[in-house]
Amino acid sequence: MTIVVPAYDEEGGIEGVVERLLALDLGRETELLVVNDGSKDRTGPMLKELQAKYPRLTVIEHPMNRGYGAALKTGFRAAAYDIVIITDADGTYPEDRIVDLLGHVDAGADMAVGARTGDDVNIPWQRRPAKAALRHIASYLAGVKIPDLNSGLRAIRRDLVLRYESILPEGFSFTTTITLASLTNHHRVDYVSIDYAERSGSSKIRPIRDTLGFLALIIRTVVYFNPLKVFYPVAGLLFVLLVVALTYDMFFAKTYFPNGEVATVGGNLGDKSVLLFLALVQTLTLGLVADLIDKKARLGPPLDPPVRSSGRSTGGRASR
Repeated sequence: MTIVVPAYDEEGGIEGVVERLLALDLGRETELLVVNDGSKDRTGPMLKELQAKYPRLTVIEHPMNRGYGAALKTGFRAAAYDIVIITDADGTYPEDRIVDLLGHVDAGADMAVGARTGDDVNIPWQRRPAKAALRHIASYLAGVKIPDLNSGLRAIRRDLVLRYESILPEGFSFTTTITLASLTNHHRVDYVSIDYAERSGSSKIRPIRDTLGFLALIIRTVVYFNPLKVFYPVAGLLFVLLVVALTYDMFFAKTYFPNGEVATVGGNLGDKSVLLFLALVQTLTLGLVADLIDKKARLGPPLDPPVRSSGRSTGGRASR
């Protein structure tokens, strides 16, 4: 098993995280990879000291900060084992629950997620409404209840990440993307309830910018794997608006003579009804085309035609 820890400016937490991880008895051979993602504080020198102290620790250096997802990708590529644990370097996740995550993967799960739903969860209150809204949107679009969309404590089969590596982003949305990619493609994802401690140091997440980015990413990922889940609700909304606009135009809209007198009531099709109809047709068309592209991509390459032998069968059996 490989444990991958991405680290960027985590001098306040990295030493304790490394020591706790190396002290774990998981009943299997374990390697610990820490990817120093261009840290500007003392994280790099501290990792060198820890590496000299603990031979089982391997440190991979990024010369510049490339992002949380990029650090994880580096770790997955370098991992020597098929099961990979990821956790953060800030000391927020309970390392002792890794054994529970491994139990789910050993039982057949492709990914086991530490869901921050325990009794002691220290998520800043100002981030909770946005996280809850994103989680509910993602659960609807994925068609599965998601207790925690972007938890950083997970046990993942290495080939699952490598399969979707081309669409996994370099930033914080790595975990959101692999969650949605797994669920929309029917991989088994299990959840284990965990606590979440206060972090050491300051968070690297920018609340407004990253929340909007997460929302766009959720929609984009679901469109990639299940486009009708996005296009059908939009088409349904346009249809309702079209019915309302048509009802108003046909029965309530008034036209007037130049002198201000009412000429007719209803019976005229307005511009807004035409625009809504065109938008509805375009949305349905885009959704169906996207769905056809997705279905064709899932079929894989065509099979080679069977090779037919020109010889005759002997003894009731085809010649080989």
